[in-house]
Amino acid sequence: MPLDVHVDDIATLRKSHPCGSYRWSVVRIGADIGLVCLGCGRRIMLTRRVFEKRCKKLEPSEASETTEG
Repeated sequence: MPLDVHVDDIATLRKSHPCGSYRWSVVRIGADIGLVCLGCGRRIMLTRRVFEKRCKKLEPSEASETTEG
């Protein structure tokens, strides 16, 4: 089952970025997932399949919590 990903969610990936951070902010949704490192600001794109494989934890943003509830 695919992950329910929204813009501004915080994803914790399994391996750390070279800067040492594990946390990434989701900035783009589509066939590819756009991420920004919360440690250094580096932007990357991962395919949805690779993102779901590497994602350890997904924290919803406050904006998505208020609109759903």
